[in-house]
Amino acid sequence: MEKGLLDLHNLMRWLVLLFAVLTIFSSLSGMTSGKTFTGRNKRIALFLMICCDIQLLVGLALYFLGPWGIKNIQNQGMANVMKDGASRFFGVEHAFGMLVAIILVHIGYANAKKNIADSTKFKRLFWYTMIAVLIIIITIPWPFREAVARPLFPGMH
Repeated sequence: MEKGLLDLHNLMRWLVLLFAVLTIFSSLSGMTSGKTFTGRNKRIALFLMICCDIQLLVGLALYFLGPWGIKNIQNQGMANVMKDGASRFFGVEHAFGMLVAIILVHIGYANAKKNIADSTKFKRLFWYTMIAVLIIIITIPWPFREAVARPLFPGMH
């Protein structure tokens, strides 16, 4: 079950990044052109938020059921987890960074629903999503991150 969850978590990363990029370009386009904030703009941000929420649920399952989260902290103790780069990354940095990013995505979407000027909606959605994406990119276990590397896609090594 853990491998299946990890593979799903890996695949969902790409949907999150896809909808994040679409949200950023959509809101940037609206910011620079003075367009009206449409249902399409809101739906793209909604799909990003839904993908982030699914990713969060899968991530929480992995954190509580898999070997790198709670079990690792219980087995090693928090002091030892913090001394080991890989354990610290998955037990603390990855989890905390992604949680902050998902909160920012929710704040961005909440602003997109408000009864405020379209230019303000675009601007807020852009910045909240941009900051969230930067945090996401920093806290993904990319293949080039030696101690915490994960493949780009399930089954790749």
